[in-house]
Amino acid sequence: MVAAMSAASPLTELRGRVQQTLNEFVDAKRRQLAALGQPVEEMVSAAQQAVVNGKRLRAGYCYWGWRAAGGDRHDDRVMRAAAALEWLQSSALVHDDIMDASDVRRGRPALHRAFAERHKMAGWRGDPEQYGISAAILLGDLLLAWVDEMFHDCGLPPTALARALPYLDACKTEVVAGQFLDLANQASGDSSVEAAMRVVRFKAAKYTVERPLHLGAALAGAGKPLLDHLSGYGLPVGEAFQLRDDVLGAFGNAAVTGKPAGDDLRQGKRTVLLAKAHQLADERQRRLLDEGVGRADLDADAVARLCQVIVSTGALARVEEQIETLRETALGALDSAAVDDDEARHALRVLADLSVRRQS
Repeated sequence: MVAAMSAASPLTELRGRVQQTLNEFVDAKRRQLAALGQPVEEMVSAAQQAVVNGKRLRAGYCYWGWRAAGGDRHDDRVMRAAAALEWLQSSALVHDDIMDASDVRRGRPALHRAFAERHKMAGWRGDPEQYGISAAILLGDLLLAWVDEMFHDCGLPPTALARALPYLDACKTEVVAGQFLDLANQASGDSSVEAAMRVVRFKAAKYTVERPLHLGAALAGAGKPLLDHLSGYGLPVGEAFQLRDDVLGAFGNAAVTGKPAGDDLRQGKRTVLLAKAHQLADERQRRLLDEGVGRADLDADAVARLCQVIVSTGALARVEEQIETLRETALGALDSAAVDDDEARHALRVLADLSVRRQS
């Protein structure tokens, strides 16, 4: 049975249970695929590595959405349904790291880099880098398949699953569309705030907060009024979450975030932070941004200079104000929602703070 989650730490206690659920699933897959030999065993091990030490925000929002809609705190089947979202998150990160040519994820080599290193160490034929990318694409596809498998096999009644499946389907579609929009904006050089905010909504806000809340609430039988209030809470929290991510991508401490400081600047990501800086910059500042952002060879000093430009334009202060406004909007929507479970209501308030005031 799932132990009662402490509203004072709505993710801390949940993380261990989610990890146990994911490990049990991987163990079953390892037995199923054992006959395929060592290479596939290494892929399964990489899959397990991909879901270690995550924030568990999506699983957490799913669980507390369930509770907000009156779901039984002692029903451990919902934990399996919620944990399925971690496979979706890991699939997105594996593919995201390939597209961004990232070297590091959570303080470890990105999985396409790890696969490439395995190829080199074994002295195999062909191009190690291409092998790494190909292996990681397949791994991401496998993780995406496991989302549906774990969700369908969670043990909840078919009627509950039927209520929730449209939200899971929407979540998968929206995050891919948002990711493609991000890719297109970066390629086209669209630096408008409006374009960046569309990416924020579909790549992050819906996928990280709104749809997981919907999924859990629908499993518990929530009606449209509660689902609408959860959107009123979830979308601004999710947008604030991504805006915080944008700030950390430029100004974050690598020892805390697990990724090199200034990585978003090197990759030329069209974030809201950069869009606002570009919008507010004078001619000299805009030239510095245009010449520096997107250069993979930026050293620490160059990153610091770009960060100073962002600060001096007032963009950082504007984004921080926007984050706080979004948080307040979300909490206002939560206060209006018909949530009878006081623990769930408090947990969602705490999660809003954890999502927007984090350092990693």
